[in-house]
Amino acid sequence: MRYKIVIEYNGSNFIGWQKQKHLSNSIQEILEKAIFEFSQQHTTVYVAGRTDAGVHALGQVAHFDLTKDFDTYVVRNAINHHLVPHAIAILSVEKTDDKFHARFSAKKRHYLYRIINRYSPLTIDHNRAWLIHNPLNIDNMIQAIEYIKGNHDFSSFRARHCQSKSPVKTIDDLQIIHNNQSINIHISAISFLHHQVRIIIGTLVECGKNNFPPEYTKNILEAKNRSCAGMTAPPYGLYFVKVDY
Repeated sequence: MRYKIVIEYNGSNFIGWQKQKHLSNSIQEILEKAIFEFSQQHTTVYVAGRTDAGVHALGQVAHFDLTKDFDTYVVRNAINHHLVPHAIAILSVEKTDDKFHARFSAKKRHYLYRIINRYSPLTIDHNRAWLIHNPLNIDNMIQAIEYIKGNHDFSSFRARHCQSKSPVKTIDDLQIIHNNQSINIHISAISFLHHQVRIIIGTLVECGKNNFPPEYTKNILEAKNRSCAGMTAPPYGLYFVKVDY
């Protein structure tokens, strides 16, 4: 039986989603252990988007297979029981057919990046948003967005160790919601390059600081050179929001 789960987690204390041979405390490893504790079955959990260390999730999607047919509420409650005290929660469980794959069946992935633009330090939002002290020029950031949306070669916006075969991606939606000190940047695509979202955010912030004019974003894309873009924004402002199937 295949189970589709929706997961929420605070990524602050984890090494990221993926299990690693010589490191512990990955979200995948902890989740697979919790599933084993209640089912007594070893299984692999496949995820829609592998998040890096420090990145959070509001609606991450994954799937796994078990030989026994459990009620979905039993699966949810049992896994959550065995996840304590980790900052990981199963929000919902759904039975699905064997053709469903959390990663390969995805039609669109949605991310949120949170910036708090103020001088005072963060308390409640510590490790949950990027604090930027100097006032940002939101108009510049909004103008720069128009150059990033659409289908492009994003070589300038990928990590140097990115293993994706092609740097060409399509950004379907990219928008900024600004409310006083809060700047929420929403971005959606079928898939992303490694660090692509965070490099886009870092570049938009450079525009907001008036270090880059908005139209320079076009030059960055055309350069196809990582060193031309802005910094890789910190992971703790990034949230995996949801997946469309």
